Amino acid sequence: MDVSRQHSESSAPAERGPRARTRKLMLDTATRLMQSGITPSVSEVAEAAEVSRATAYRYFPSQAALVHAVVHEALGPILDWRSEAPDALTRVGDLLATAMPRIDEFEATFKAALKLSLDQWAQRQAGTLGNEPQLTRGHRVELLRQVTVPLEGKVSAEAREQLAQALSLVFGVEVLVVLKDIWGLSAERAQAVAEWAAAALVEAAVRDAQTAARSRALPPA
Repeated sequence: MDVSRQHSESSAPAERGPRARTRKLMLDTATRLMQSGITPSVSEVAEAAEVSRATAYRYFPSQAALVHAVVHEALGPILDWRSEAPDALTRVGDLLATAMPRIDEFEATFKAALKLSLDQWAQRQAGTLGNEPQLTRGHRVELLRQVTVPLEGKVSAEAREQLAQALSLVFGVEVLVVLKDIWGLSAERAQAVAEWAAAALVEAAVRDAQTAARSRALPPA
């Protein structure tokens, strides 16, 4: 499920009544478990929320669907991020300033989702995943493509896509895994490093495009 579809879902009128309360109870329970470092199954959430398994599976037919919904809730304002800034440097700085504190706040939830994604990858490699739906992860793709919009006409479409792909390496919970868990940085310092790296990538893309343009403008030897 891509960001645009998720955004439309989040913009839809909220469901109300007992069904909405039960769904919220399950999401809140799953979030609490994931924030404690657990990647719960639907059955485990049902038990913790004190609802029947049959009821739980009507709301979330698989662990992937459950975790996907929890991640969607945790991302919150990140999915609504938009920028009208006329330059990519300002846009990427604004995106990281908006997103990284939220990612840090729900770090355990996002790490639990990452763990499920890695576990499923290992199961697919071993041929043991069976019919379990795959947890899809791709929220950052459209967000980072938005960052590159001001570069349209200044760099090639291929270079813009490559920049968005490169920026994905310095955006997300994986950044915290590297900078906090491996390097021992604080959340604030990790964000500063991510912002510096993102700016360097944008500047490199612009510089490469300018170098290529000058080369094309040179008369043949």
